[in-house]
Amino acid sequence: MRDSRGQELCLFLTQSACAPYFGLLEKWIFKGVIEDPYCEFMVEEHESMDKAKIQQDYNDAYWEQRYTICRDRIPVFLELLADKILRTGKYLNVVRQCGELSNSPQAEEILYTLNASQYVDQIEKAYNYASKLLLDLVMEERELIPRLRSIKRYFLMEQGDFFVNLMDIIDEEMKKPAKEIIPSRLESLLELALRTSQANSDLYKDDLKVELSPYDLLTHLMRIHSIETRQEQVLQMVDPSEINISGLEAFSFDYVVRWPESLVLSRKALTKYQLIFRHLFYCKHVDRTLCNVWTLNKSAKFLLLGRSKWFVLAFALCQRMMHLVQNLQYYMLFEVIEPNWHMLMEKLKKASNIDDVLLHHSDFLDKCLKDCMLTTPDLLKIVSKLMAICVTFANFIQRATRTLTVGNDSSLLVDVNTPRKEAKEDHLDMSDTERRGVATQVLAGHLSQLESSEDFALTVTNFDENFSSLLIELLDSLSIHSGTNAEQTKINITHQLNYNGFYTDMLEKLAANRSMAAMEAMNSS
Repeated sequence: MRDSRGQELCLFLTQSACAPYFGLLEKWIFKGVIEDPYCEFMVEEHESMDKAKIQQDYNDAYWEQRYTICRDRIPVFLELLADKILRTGKYLNVVRQCGELSNSPQAEEILYTLNASQYVDQIEKAYNYASKLLLDLVMEERELIPRLRSIKRYFLMEQGDFFVNLMDIIDEEMKKPAKEIIPSRLESLLELALRTSQANSDLYKDDLKVELSPYDLLTHLMRIHSIETRQEQVLQMVDPSEINISGLEAFSFDYVVRWPESLVLSRKALTKYQLIFRHLFYCKHVDRTLCNVWTLNKSAKFLLLGRSKWFVLAFALCQRMMHLVQNLQYYMLFEVIEPNWHMLMEKLKKASNIDDVLLHHSDFLDKCLKDCMLTTPDLLKIVSKLMAICVTFANFIQRATRTLTVGNDSSLLVDVNTPRKEAKEDHLDMSDTERRGVATQVLAGHLSQLESSEDFALTVTNFDENFSSLLIELLDSLSIHSGTNAEQTKINITHQLNYNGFYTDMLEKLAANRSMAAMEAMNSS
């Protein structure tokens, strides 16, 4: 009897002592509110963490640090439930900030009992309710998945006709230095491209904005990789106004995101989308530039110059460059982004809370960045050099063969010593066939002179050597990375770029030289 009364007394005293603490707990897990003037509760609020910064600061940690667990304030009997208690209140707090929170159906007084299952069940039910409430708000009411699909259309270049329109109408602007471009003009051109393509049916197209980055892609990545390292201070000292880049190198998209979608589409997530987009966009530009050279190839064939030495060398190199760029685009779009996107959609359907959504979305972006070689600076530098060589070569060919684009110009058909009036009369007397024949003769003469030029031949040879050496270096580096890290996707792109074994001998020779050097280093040590 004594033991029973003593036990009841101890239980009563414990319940009375726990009552204030459980009062704090009830407000937190049923309302998402902390009222802790004496700093006794296990969850601590950091008011300096502002949710507005989640859309502005790449390193903002609002979700992780606004509310944290203070370990020395956790009662022993709640240690195993601390994480769920933290997340329950966080979920309800977000819903409350959206003005959506009503009275929780799970709200009941929590009492300490010797049978722990009673209060554990109450906390579990509150956690399940809060998880579902926030998940439904973000996924259903705020339509997260349709918004992600909208972002994929633009940042991951899924909307093909939109980009054809966009790149056509902003072509002249992209050639200017980034400092000279007027952002409002780009915004107008972006809206025009949206309205005149299938993207016009996108409900969220108005949230898409233009952004001109102060840094090129490589510098941007280096700044991110250097965070919290010694190199960060050095890069922070670089004045963006001293960096001269073109509009093409600075061009990117931004996206208007509202609370609470910004939990998922934070500034960090959008920056990752931007990095992927800038890489894809520049590759698309290179592809378009090389395709313009290919049209010159067709014009040269019309002039029956297919057997000329310059034609064979220059346009064979152009074809190899197009093979590289187009396969690289195919690899990133259809072997990296699409499979990972479908996996993301399947995982989001099975997500049980917002933390699962955040984790799956972050994993998707990290996987895409890694497989697109954006987290490997050595590979990205080689790819960037190859793209630069392709653009420079295309511009060189276009300048050298610009006469092909003016084949119908009447000035080609007139002797400069002929008086203007007589020349006009002679021109009118010619039939279309005669004018075309004279134009062909003039163009053929120009191209024959171009073919015999030693400078042209030497330049094409230099381009060929530089392109081949860099491509061999890329294939070799990809082989090393795929072998070391067992990355199947990088093995795929290696086989695509060397589909007929054209570079195999050179790669084997390079590998043999590397092995010999390694053996010599071991012997000398």
